[in-house]
Amino acid sequence: MAEVKLLGFWYSPFSHRVEWALKIKGVKYEYIEEDRNSKSPLLLQSNPVHKKIPVLIHNGKPICESMVILEYIDETFEGPSILPKDPYDRALARFWVKFLDDKIAAMIKTFFRKGEEQEKGKEEVCEMLKVLDNELKDKKFFVGDKFGFADMAANLVGLWLGVFEEASGLVPLVTSEKFPNFCAWRDEYINCSQVKEYLPPRRDELVAFFQARARAAAKK
Repeated sequence: MAEVKLLGFWYSPFSHRVEWALKIKGVKYEYIEEDRNSKSPLLLQSNPVHKKIPVLIHNGKPICESMVILEYIDETFEGPSILPKDPYDRALARFWVKFLDDKIAAMIKTFFRKGEEQEKGKEEVCEMLKVLDNELKDKKFFVGDKFGFADMAANLVGLWLGVFEEASGLVPLVTSEKFPNFCAWRDEYINCSQVKEYLPPRRDELVAFFQARARAAAKK
C-alpha cells in the first residue's frame, strides 16, 4: 500500500484543499500537524525552497504547493476526477485558481494591517469581489455543472474570507447589497453537500485563532 503523509496547519485553507482532495479520492493518509513557530526537520527537508505547508509525501517523495498537489492527486489516484476532462474547462479552472491565489495574499494581509495600508487593501479586496460577483451570477460552480478544481481553491473566499472579516472586527466588506451574486454563491457553496462535508467544522476555533493573530498584529 502506498504511504501518504500530509504536513499542514489545521487553520490553513491550503492544507484543507489537499485533505479535501484526498478524501474525495478515498486515499488513506497520515496527517501531521506542523508548528508555525517551530517547523519540523521533515517539513524543512521536504520543502527546502519555501519551507511552508502543505506538503504531500507519497512513498517518500514530497510534492509542494496546494494546487500542484491537487493535480498530482488527481493524476495519481483512482476516484472521482478533480480537474475537468474537457481541455477548455481545465484551462478555465486553472485560470480561476490562479486569479484566487494571486489575490489571496493581499486579501489576508488586509485584515491585519492598519491605517492607509488597510484602506488600500480593502479597496483591492473589493475589486476582487467585483470580478467574482460578475463571474458568479447564476452559477453554482466556477466551471461547468460539476464541483471540482477551482471550487476547492475557492475555499479561500467561500469560508476563510468571512472568518478573516469576523476575526478582524472590521466593518464587513462582503454584503449582499454590494455583492449579491457573490453572496448568493457563497451561501450555496457553504451549504452544498459536496462542500459542507469537507469544510472544517470548527469555524468558531478558526475565528478565535485569527482574532488572536489580529490582536498580536495590532500591538506591533
